[in-house]
Order: sequence, then C-alpha cells, then structure tokens
Amino acid sequence: MADAKLSAAGLRGSISDSIFEVKVLREAGIVGPMRPDKALKIGSAFLRWGASPALGVTTAAIHHPHELAIVDEKGALSWQRLHRRSNALAHSFAAMGIGPGDGVGIMCRNHRGFIEATLAAAKIGASALYLNTMFAGPQLVEVTRREGPKALVYDEEFSELLAGVDSSVKRIVGWCDGEVSDPTLESLIRGGDESDLKPPPEKPKFVILTSGTTGTPKGAQRSSPEGLLPIASLIDKIPFRSGMTMMIAAPLFHSWGFFHFVMSLPTGSTMVLKRKFDPEETLKAVEQSRADVLAAVPVMIQRILTLPEEVLSRYSLPSLKITSLSGSALPGELAIEWMNRFGDNVYNLYGSTEVAYATVATPEDLRAAPGTAGKPPRGTKICLFDEHGKEVPQGEVGRIFVGNEMAMEGYTGGGGKEMIDGLYSSGDVGHIDSEGRLFIDGRDDEMIVSGGENVFPREVEDLLADHEAVEEVAVIGVEDDEFGQRLKAFVVVRTGIEVSPGDLTAHVKANLASYKSPREIEFMDELPRNATGKVLKKDLRARDKETSA
Repeated sequence: MADAKLSAAGLRGSISDSIFEVKVLREAGIVGPMRPDKALKIGSAFLRWGASPALGVTTAAIHHPHELAIVDEKGALSWQRLHRRSNALAHSFAAMGIGPGDGVGIMCRNHRGFIEATLAAAKIGASALYLNTMFAGPQLVEVTRREGPKALVYDEEFSELLAGVDSSVKRIVGWCDGEVSDPTLESLIRGGDESDLKPPPEKPKFVILTSGTTGTPKGAQRSSPEGLLPIASLIDKIPFRSGMTMMIAAPLFHSWGFFHFVMSLPTGSTMVLKRKFDPEETLKAVEQSRADVLAAVPVMIQRILTLPEEVLSRYSLPSLKITSLSGSALPGELAIEWMNRFGDNVYNLYGSTEVAYATVATPEDLRAAPGTAGKPPRGTKICLFDEHGKEVPQGEVGRIFVGNEMAMEGYTGGGGKEMIDGLYSSGDVGHIDSEGRLFIDGRDDEMIVSGGENVFPREVEDLLADHEAVEEVAVIGVEDDEFGQRLKAFVVVRTGIEVSPGDLTAHVKANLASYKSPREIEFMDELPRNATGKVLKKDLRARDKETSA
C-alpha cells in the first residue's frame, strides 16, 4: 500500500510538472502551433537526441532556419548554417579519431568557435571540457593531464601555454588572425560533411571547472537533463522568451555564460559575442544590437557603472529586459544602482559549479531585500544544516545544501562535495528570512574566529561596500598572536574621493559589533580576480604573508 501511495504521489508530481512545463514553455513561445511537417521533424529529433545541445541546434535549424544564431567579430551565422557547420565539424572530429566518451578540451574566448566545438562534440557523444582562459601554463598542463582530453581546441593567443601539454593531445586552433601550423576549426568545417549524424550511443557530457579560488580547479561533470523541467523552472523565474537577442558578456567557459548558450537553443535566441569584455563596448553592443538580455557577472556591471558620467549618459539601453547576473556575490547597492539607471531588469542567480543553480532573486526581491539571493525555482530544494547535519530554524545561519536535476555527477578526478539527504553542499553559509528569501553570509570555510567570536567576511564586506568612498573590498582573516585571527580589509577607493583607514574602521564600528571591525586596512589599485569576477582571496593571503614577513 505504501508503494502504491508513493507511486501515485510520483505520478501526480510528474503530471503536475508536465503541466507546468507546457504552460511556461508556451508562454515563452518555445512550444506552440506550428506546421505539421516541422512538428514531426522536431518530435523525431527529440526522440533521437534527447535534451542535449545537439537537439537544440537541430530543432532551431528546423524552426527558425534563417534567423540569426550568432553575431560575433567574424560576422553572423543563421541557425541553419550553424547546424550544418557543426555537422561538418563533427564529421571531421570523427575522422580524427574522436568518438563517444572522448574528451575535447575547449580553451576559447566568446566566439563562434566555442559554440561550434561544443555542438560538434555533442553530436558525436564526446565530453566537452571547458578550460579557463586565464589559466597559466602549469595549470593548463595539470588539468589536461588529469582530465585526459583527446583533443584541445584553443585560440591562437594561448599557443605558448600549450608547451607542456602532452604531445599526444590533438591541437585545433579555434581563432587566429594569421597563419598557424595546427589545423583550424574553419579548415575542418570546410573539409567536413554537412549531413546529419546519427545520435551517439551515450549522452554527451560537459565538464565545467570550479573557479579554483582556494586551490586547483576541479572538473564538475554533468549530463544533459532528462527533460525540460530545469529550463522551464528557470524561465519561470527569469522571463526568457523566444527570439530574444542575448549579449553574452560572461565567459562561455563558465557555467553562467554556458547557461545562456544553452538557453539560446530552445528559445532560438541570437547570441551576440565579443571575445574580450570592455565596459563601454558592452554597452554599445547592447544598444546597437537592441539586445533583450545582458548576461554578465557582477564585476562587469560594476565596471560599467564606474565609467565617467559623460560616457554612461550616452546609453539608455531601452531594449534591455533582462540583466542576468551570477558567478560571484552581488552587493545589494550595486543591483539598485543599475536598476535606478537602466530599469528594474536585474535577475541574480545564486549557485555553484557543483550544484548548478539554487535560487534566483528577481527585481522585486532585490528592491524589497537588497543583497538577497532570492528563492529556489521549481524542482530545486534548499536546506540549511548546522555542523552536526541538523536542519537549522528559519532565520538562523546554517550551511547551504542544494538538490536539483542539474547538480553535478561528481568530480572527474574522483570524490565530490559533502552530501546530506541527497543534497550537495554549496560551500556557503546563509540564512532564510520570513519571506523564504535566502541570504548568503559567507563561505563555510571562511569563518574567522577572532577573540572567540565568529565573523563571516561577507557581512563586513557588504557594509564597507556601502561606503561612498569604497569601489570594492575584500576581507580575510590573518593570524594574530593575541586574538588568534584578526580581520584585514583590502579596499579599492573610488576615484576622486579621499578616505582614511580610520574613517572606514569607524564606519564598521558604528554599524556592527566592535569585534567585526577590521584591525588593518590596506588600499589597493585593484583586487585580484579570476575571469568570472571572483576575488582570489588566496592571493590576498599570500600578499599579506609577504608584507608581514
């Protein structure tokens, strides 16, 4: 009887989810009336490919063949052309001996080559390994040795970093401005067969590396989802619609940039890509392309907002409906400043490479509770546990654990994040308010114990970031003979404003308990960050040790 009840409950949930999916996808313009021949082709493609990027580009080529898929510095590609070019590249990959389960490393900036290599790998069942474009040579060597890709697609500018990579790894140039010795994606596409491929025997996998802010980047592997609930759940929170234009400024190798590439497939949206981020050029690209979506990491909009007023005033971005942010902490005042200038269009996703997405903060959430990470979308469960694995009461700080269909399958090198009741640790601590909104209080491994008191840097950082003189700030714990640890703040001051360490210390003491006040403040020209804007606190700790020695 119990099994019958569980089966009935599962059936009700399945039916409810299906109704939800259809409703959301219809409102987004992804499903709806179409010619019977197109519907038959798309249905057949779904049965053959499942919910993978290979299906996405195949159906987009059927549904909107002549609409633009990509606009980059080489020009424009339609969905039909992108589909055929990725077919040709897939056939060429296969001719090189790359097959199902093999790894294809991709170390490319934001351009068509990244997209085409990903689609080609998916069409032959290979695993795409996304490599950080800010890797140093030793990091690249270490990661490729651990992950073992059969081929490496790289932009010419990174060629010197490949010196230590095993010579057995096939090399393919993704972007070049002149003659190169290795084969290029373009030459492989020209020489490949554009005909459709048969679906591979196994689903393609995607390996996105962790940020490595505290150590060596790990590979988090995940497969394509079984169905469309993950996409529908996010569209329910972030109003993506069919036929949008997306300016993807976030790096494609990062999970946030990659997410927008994936989202462009079912929506048939145009991806506008620039190889390198530039604050004004990004504004210009949004305005000129009349982009509906700007996909970025918080530090990007921070740098846009620090442009001189005479530059900012040239751009009003009337077409912009969604500024979607993720990848690092979003200070509440930054979201408000952006929305006050460009409209209430900020949607902030909180997640991690391991758990994918956890919560989404809408413009309404950010106005009502600046700094919130928002609420979980449908199909995602969040629980906060104490150090003993017991769920904490509402309002109390606990370790954040997340479960959904898009969580990683494990690290490629073995092992995984801590799990409780089937939920993965996000690595953060936080609390949930009376409205069910999540707030991030810090990393669970960043808690500073100073004089017996527990302090999470995020609270101090947010307060200092509110000061009119502070451009950006990071707080760490450093060794202290008397207190065990003391707080040290690294601060970048806004241009044209003078402030002293004493002024900032007094600001903290006026708003927080005295033990949360930094005992030392160091001014810097800029904070060390990775490609997605996360502050590299390990570099700050190394800097402190050098100056203290």
